[in-house]
Amino acid sequence: MTNAVLNVGVLLVLGLVVAPVLRRLRPGPLVWAALTLVALTVVFDTLMIAADLYVFDPDRILGVYVWGAPVEDFAYSLAAVLLMPALWTWLGRRGERAASSGTSSGTSSGTGVPGGDA
Repeated sequence: MTNAVLNVGVLLVLGLVVAPVLRRLRPGPLVWAALTLVALTVVFDTLMIAADLYVFDPDRILGVYVWGAPVEDFAYSLAAVLLMPALWTWLGRRGERAASSGTSSGTSSGTGVPGGDA
């Protein structure tokens, strides 16, 4: 199995799982986050590959590169853009539910931050 097949499979499953949460969020910040992470991946992966910090097995990648980074490596950036906002939203709502049900001190900070008072 190549990295591309594995990455597409993981991204599809992740997308299906987080889609209900992401549909309620504004798309603009998600797009900007994706573009930023992809740009950082291009720069830093290229530098790390050039410094021989890691090497890709040519039999496991498609051989398509963006600057010096194989396209398969961008799946991690896209997975972070899908998963982090979904977890943040889900954990924030879970904390709000716990606070409103009286399991904490009885007050909610209303910040939407997981853990409450940050």
